Amino acid sequence: MAEPLDPYDAHLTTAEMVILEMEAKDKADATTQLAERLYAAGRISDLDGFLKNVNAREHQLATGLPGGIGLPHARSEFVSQTSIAVGIAKYGHALDFGAADGPATVILLIATPASSFSDHLEVLATLARSLSKESFRESLRRAYDAEVIAELINSSLVFFDH
Repeated sequence: MAEPLDPYDAHLTTAEMVILEMEAKDKADATTQLAERLYAAGRISDLDGFLKNVNAREHQLATGLPGGIGLPHARSEFVSQTSIAVGIAKYGHALDFGAADGPATVILLIATPASSFSDHLEVLATLARSLSKESFRESLRRAYDAEVIAELINSSLVFFDH
């Protein structure tokens, strides 16, 4: 059974789930690299099964947001707890996630248990709101420290005004 999401104890990501200077050949490669971090952290039980869920979601609608953000996501039976893996693209390695304003340099892979529909929507909405702020996006890009990036992501959900 999936753990319920407590926004005041949101350990959605850790430094181990952050990739700095990420080099990926395309969005599928980036998603795979991030999913491997979730798998290594014990957040997903079946890497291939989860990636099929993410790819199916990607084919429905582009997950690029304005400001250089890629937000691939999926609810999946292979996810044990809501989690976010973060990739900060190496300079010159931006990836096309279908945003109208161009490629992504910050990629956040959101993994939510299949049964957690409301948590999935809450995390997506909260992150999208934080990511709409230029200052938040720049903080992620300029951090150069996986611990700091994890804390920025986690605190964006803790301090969200429900």
